[in-house]
Amino acid sequence: MPERAARRAELLAVAADVFAELGYSATTVRVIAERAGLLAGSLYYHFDSKESMLEEILRTFLDELWAGYGTVLGDRGLGPRETLGALVTESFREIDRHGPAVAVFQKEARQLTTQSRFAFLAEAQRNLETAWRTTLERGVTEGAFRPDLDVRLTYRFLRDTVWVAASWYRPGGRHTADGIAEQYLSMVLDGISASAIIPTVTRS
Repeated sequence: MPERAARRAELLAVAADVFAELGYSATTVRVIAERAGLLAGSLYYHFDSKESMLEEILRTFLDELWAGYGTVLGDRGLGPRETLGALVTESFREIDRHGPAVAVFQKEARQLTTQSRFAFLAEAQRNLETAWRTTLERGVTEGAFRPDLDVRLTYRFLRDTVWVAASWYRPGGRHTADGIAEQYLSMVLDGISASAIIPTVTRS
């Protein structure tokens, strides 16, 4: 039923906020239910455990993220620099849509992968790293990026610089997701000197 699906989505949004705020271990079904204005028993009508809620939250985020990345990586008309820019932009758009889920993924993934239910997170991390590093390596090979670029170190810098934004970015604030991506890219690709030109990076 549409009403039940909408209610599930509302409850997952509440749960994502609680997981991001308190951490997975400290979060209980009772706390989530209280934040949602329900009794714990009522929450079990929609979900059988906090694990199932977190799994759905993370899978939804990762499925959407990878769909966006897949579109970018499949666009043969983009050079390495444009591909990197599009990946950064897509990442910030996901932070805009799924900020709490991103925060949980960043903080909890390593510990969660010790549970078989969340083993998919390790594969997701490997796939994301491959996407970024392949783009950087292509850029070095094609002369778009510096020949002395340490690809592994650059990947880690970009990963941490981009995804940590989930801890402070708030949708509807002063800066849009695309606007922040544009500023990040200007600093990463052109530096922060006064002579740097801020490129305009847009994707429909």
